[in-house]
Amino acid sequence: MSVGMAAPRAPYACDPDRSRGRLVAEPPSRTRSPFRRDCDRVIHSTAFRRLKYKTQVFVFHEGDHYRTRLTHSLEVAQIARALARQLGLDEDLTETLALAHDLGHPPFGHAGERALDACLKDFGGFDHNAQALRVVGLLEHRYPEFDGLNLTWESLEGIVKHNGPLTDRSGAPIGRYREHGIPVGIADYIKSYDLELWSFASLEAQVAAIADDIAYDAHDIDDGLRAGLFHLDDLKVMPLTAEIIAETSAHYPDLEDVRRGAELVRELISHLIGAVFAEAKKNIAAVSPQSAQDVRQQSRALIAFPAEVAEEEAAIKRFLYGHMYRHKRVVRVMAEAEQILFDLFAKYLISPADLPPEWLAGAEADDEGDRARRIGNFIAGMTDRFALTEHQRLFDSTPDLR
Repeated sequence: MSVGMAAPRAPYACDPDRSRGRLVAEPPSRTRSPFRRDCDRVIHSTAFRRLKYKTQVFVFHEGDHYRTRLTHSLEVAQIARALARQLGLDEDLTETLALAHDLGHPPFGHAGERALDACLKDFGGFDHNAQALRVVGLLEHRYPEFDGLNLTWESLEGIVKHNGPLTDRSGAPIGRYREHGIPVGIADYIKSYDLELWSFASLEAQVAAIADDIAYDAHDIDDGLRAGLFHLDDLKVMPLTAEIIAETSAHYPDLEDVRRGAELVRELISHLIGAVFAEAKKNIAAVSPQSAQDVRQQSRALIAFPAEVAEEEAAIKRFLYGHMYRHKRVVRVMAEAEQILFDLFAKYLISPADLPPEWLAGAEADDEGDRARRIGNFIAGMTDRFALTEHQRLFDSTPDLR
């Protein structure tokens, strides 16, 4: 089969006709599958639109051509759908998870997440996957019969578990949750709707997760080059990118750097997609799952990079960490961004009346933890520019973040 051709629906794909349903039962659509409805609900959500002005690496006003959380999510969806099509998975569910995976991110990227986690450390901390579940399960107010988006079980499990199980079979937290436990938003939600935290998620969710890695590896190289944080020749320290650069130079010896960089990004994405497809086919053939539930019962993710490509991809992450995420310019701006969120959280905590009226409904019954979580939810939903505007409204001086 050609890599570009769609495979027939595989037996291990999630079947929308066999969905486990929604927390609040709804009549089926006459024109759309349950997973297509989920995807449409994500696209039409307020939280999704806000991603346009949420930082990926660069704050929105630093330039019109840098990625935002919105454009990043679209690139993830494009890569994820390509893989899902090749593997015979449900493209609508895959797209839903790709588009929803960053709905819980606060303003100012990982700096914002660090700040909110510190602010909420005495009240369960902050986890962007848990916040995404809060958004789709509670915080969106668009429908008359329920809060949230009332997504299918399969979409919810993918949002929560796309990076793998959170607990073992006994319910004990594992991996990065071992030390601090299951995030509050997830722990509370599964009391009413069990997402089976001990199992792996569907292949559709696993594809969305690895598409996220591919997308930000590639586009952060592109944005870093555009910002002048490093140069194309600096990428020659890694064999994979050095090989792509050399091949481009051989084919187009007089090509200017902007196009050479674009060609590197394009070839890198193709290389990583091809590697994941080959490894996934091998892993699936080895265990021969006959249903989506068989996938969930596996002891490891079936969607992965081959070992040698995983090393290449890890080298790219290390390069970007040193040359981009820890670049003195980025670190300075993100430190100032963290302080903006610290300031806002402290201000709302001592003066809840500064919150919008709609965020004060029912607040009279809040204890300290409820009030802190209410403020955390409000700040997490902010765009970069709204956070800056709020800071300017409430404080005498606000950093420019450039």
